Amino acid sequence: MKSPARNASLAPHLVFLQGMPSPFYRYIAQHLKAHGWRVTRINLCTGDWLFWHGEDAIPYRGRRSRWPRFIARFFAEQGVTHVLLLGENRRYHRQAVDIALANGIQVVVNDFGYIRPDWITFERNGMSGGSLFPRDPDAIRAMAASLPDIDWTPRFADSAFHMARGDLLHNLSNLFMGWLFPFYRRSDRRPHTLIYTPASGLRLLTNRLRKKRTEQDVENLLASQQPYYLFPLQLDFDFQIVAYSPFDGIAQSIAHVVASFARHAPTHTVLLLKEHPWDPALKNWERVLRREAAKWGVEERVRYLRGGHLDTLIHRARGVVTVNSTTGMRALHLGTPLVVLGQAVFDVPGLTHQGGLDSFWSQAIPPDADLVRAFLKALAGALQIRGVFFEKEGVSLAAKEAAERLIHGRVGQISTDASTT
Repeated sequence: MKSPARNASLAPHLVFLQGMPSPFYRYIAQHLKAHGWRVTRINLCTGDWLFWHGEDAIPYRGRRSRWPRFIARFFAEQGVTHVLLLGENRRYHRQAVDIALANGIQVVVNDFGYIRPDWITFERNGMSGGSLFPRDPDAIRAMAASLPDIDWTPRFADSAFHMARGDLLHNLSNLFMGWLFPFYRRSDRRPHTLIYTPASGLRLLTNRLRKKRTEQDVENLLASQQPYYLFPLQLDFDFQIVAYSPFDGIAQSIAHVVASFARHAPTHTVLLLKEHPWDPALKNWERVLRREAAKWGVEERVRYLRGGHLDTLIHRARGVVTVNSTTGMRALHLGTPLVVLGQAVFDVPGLTHQGGLDSFWSQAIPPDADLVRAFLKALAGALQIRGVFFEKEGVSLAAKEAAERLIHGRVGQISTDASTT
């Protein structure tokens, strides 16, 4: 008699690892099970358990050093065919991804969309520098040729309240009920909850209190008609910086950009740094900027903003510098010259400046508008799903489309449904 695992392995078997603190994965599992798939959720911590426990969920309470052996054995014995997870570079995830790919298991990665505000990324193997999406303009045009134009009007508004609540529940449960998973070590690089949460709350509050001042600073800058370059900052602990950039943190990226600006940008131009809206301000980036500007003698040519309407700032900018932020997607959409310092799915000849940062200041040209349209259509068709994580209708429809792509083997392939879902 065959073992249950071998009998069950005739059906596809998808393993869910860590995801957003939302019902997105559970909804996908419901659709897959209705089509005869096996599903397993592996909970690594109390926060994972809080959002999915009971049926189809199992805990891993071992040490992190033993995780690779555990997950490799589980994949082999349970006939696993697919793995779905949030971000391929998290601790635990990176090892699981490498083992899965080495054994022919399809890895599907998701996160907030490359396109904002109401899209979800859903692609094979990895994101950004790990993405399989082509960087060749001709290949992108060919992918887009069969797709209709996309209505970019937002259809879903994600709930900031539900997102914050989910994040707090996940992290606070790990803090106060961590004894349920005693060997767990958080999988992302974010600071400890007791540090990050109050710091973020304080920064959001003070940003709100000084909103009028920030808006006035922006108005003054725009009214002066002084040409400026925009450098929107990312989060110091984001895997976009940690895994897919040449920098060891935001401070190093600021130093690099200021030095290049001082040496090569036209002397009548200004460099504008905009703080990330979720930055907890545990490090004072404005102080870093001032220090680097003084080092290069450009103190009067730099500005630091803690807010401001991003689209307006991008549209009026002479150019946008990014490591690999999705802000770059907005720059393309708005036709603003763009240079990428790290690895990004949108760093494509014809879309971004390919000559390096030093020449960007004087040689930047707007992206090819036709290629931008083709790129956005192809990206939406292959790697994006219309929907959100924290609003009922948006997450339900996104989960249904995600399940359909898995069932029909369309993950990472052109889907004409993407523009209408």
